[in-house]
Amino acid sequence: MVHVHHTGTAAVPHTFAWDYISDFRNAEDWLFGITKLDVVGDIPFGPGAVYEGGMKLGPKTLGAVFNVETWEPPSLLTFGYVSGFEVRSKWQLKALGEEEFELEVDVHYELPGGIAGRALGKIIEPFVILAVRHSDTTLRKKLEHRYADSPSR
Repeated sequence: MVHVHHTGTAAVPHTFAWDYISDFRNAEDWLFGITKLDVVGDIPFGPGAVYEGGMKLGPKTLGAVFNVETWEPPSLLTFGYVSGFEVRSKWQLKALGEEEFELEVDVHYELPGGIAGRALGKIIEPFVILAVRHSDTTLRKKLEHRYADSPSR
C-alpha cells in the first residue's frame, strides 16, 4: 500500500471549510485530475454516500467506487473502498483561529501485486504527490474566494 500525506491551511472559518469540503460533489471544482465524479444511489453526501469517480494520474486514468465511512462534522471525513482502484482517504479539519483552519489529508492506495503493480506505483506516485499539492492550492483559493464573497462574512 502506498501512502501520501499532506497538510495545508486556508484563511476561512473551520465550519465554512467543512461545509464545502464534506460535500464531495464539490471536489470536481478543486481535486486535480478528476475526470468523473457521480453520486451512486440516493444519498448525495454525508453518511452512506457512495461515489463513482475517475482520476487521471499521469498516463493512467483510474476508476473507483468509494463511500463515506466516517462522518464527524465538522472535523473528520473518511472514504472507504468499494470497487475499482483501491483507494482510501482521511480528511481531518482543525480550527486554528476564528478565520483559519488546517486540513490534513492521508491517501492510501493499493496497486496490483507483482512487478506490474510495483512498476505502476513508480509511475503514478509522483503524479499523486503533485495532484495532492495542486489540489491543496486550488482548494485554498476556492475556499478563500467563496468566503470573501459570502454574505455570512
